Amino acid sequence: MSVAQRRFLSEVASLINKTVTVTTVDNKRYTGILIGINPESLSLCLSEAKDEKGNVTPKIVLSGNIVAQILAAEREFDIKKLAERLEKVFPRMVRLYEKEGFIWVMDKIKVTAEGVVEGSGPMAERVQRVYSQFVSQMKRA
Repeated sequence: MSVAQRRFLSEVASLINKTVTVTTVDNKRYTGILIGINPESLSLCLSEAKDEKGNVTPKIVLSGNIVAQILAAEREFDIKKLAERLEKVFPRMVRLYEKEGFIWVMDKIKVTAEGVVEGSGPMAERVQRVYSQFVSQMKRA
């Protein structure tokens, strides 16, 4: 498998558990949470799929040969930018593990796309405030 193919599959896989809008070749549109994808056929499974008329289907499987496009409905979390923001508040105390999807602050506070997941006390609360402010600004952007 080429680097480009691996990168493509990695990008598609990053949409798992995210809200997407899928347009089919016959111009039908479904918005739901992407819960599974077959990398060979690009067939996919959406949960809570809503069509253009507002009808919701708990689960729908779409064959890859009818999928025309998949659009991410939400912006991907930019953990690198969060690390840069934290570095301004906690200079030389921030370590980014981008591939693993987390940040260590002061070697005791772990931050992910969901916020502070390890650590407690006043410093962890401060990190959480920086995280909350960052998320709020990203939603407005």
